[in-house]
Amino acid sequence: MKINVKSDRVTGDDISPKLLILIPAYNEAPNLKGLFEELDTVDLPIPADILVVNDGSTDGTGEFLRNHGINHITALYNLGYGCSLQSGYKYAVRRNYTYIIQMDADGQHDVLNIPRIFQALTEAAPGEKKPDIVLGSRFMPDSAPFPVSPLKRAAYAWFRFLLQHVTGFRKTLYDPTTGLQGLSRAAFAYYSMYGNFDALYPDVNVLAQMVLLQFTIRQIPAVMYPRETGKSMHTGILRQGAYMIHMTLSVLAVGIRLRVKGQEERQIVQQIRENMDVEESGGGRRRESR
Repeated sequence: MKINVKSDRVTGDDISPKLLILIPAYNEAPNLKGLFEELDTVDLPIPADILVVNDGSTDGTGEFLRNHGINHITALYNLGYGCSLQSGYKYAVRRNYTYIIQMDADGQHDVLNIPRIFQALTEAAPGEKKPDIVLGSRFMPDSAPFPVSPLKRAAYAWFRFLLQHVTGFRKTLYDPTTGLQGLSRAAFAYYSMYGNFDALYPDVNVLAQMVLLQFTIRQIPAVMYPRETGKSMHTGILRQGAYMIHMTLSVLAVGIRLRVKGQEERQIVQQIRENMDVEESGGGRRRESR
């Protein structure tokens, strides 16, 4: 099935499996035409819709979306990357989507990753259960080559070290800041709740939270490209330094918070999963809120 870009085609009562492609966008007008031409080539086995979250762009992003009839919501002013994603999660919960695949609007994420992430999200690996989160990784042994500066490479190594030591997670997450992810309903329903998602930089801190809450994470090799146009939110040494400090403190804070409130949060996750089991057996509509 082709991806539907014009509008969401699901109703609040429909609980058949369906996918939302979630794309946060801030001043990405030069990249959108090529992105949507590529998205038009993607085939998926279940119905899939697009949602672009226009985060208060001041260029032609909103105009492009309106002129092409692309399904989108627009913030009145720039709220931040995390707020954009969480708006999409709330949208997906209310419209009963089963899965989300989130990707950037800047052209760095090749659309050929979408079917691969969907397959990984919906099939259990040998000896494992189906994942809640699938990470598209730039740095796995089988990933396509991706150029990274020595400073960023050191930052990724630090984040991997931090994640393992705060959570006790034994596996190496090769790309802990990837924005290319697939999410189960349990994962994005939890993210949609107040206080469960970083409004600014939802990266390794959010993964640490999900590991500690016993969500299942899988990673697969991905094809990505360096940004060609537009401006990254981590441009400049000062911003990169501030990001590393923010992320380090945030991961430590997650570890402390879940030592104190971990049992309460795990009960919330269990309730989400129980609600999903009831819905899948035909016992009622979905409801996740807090």
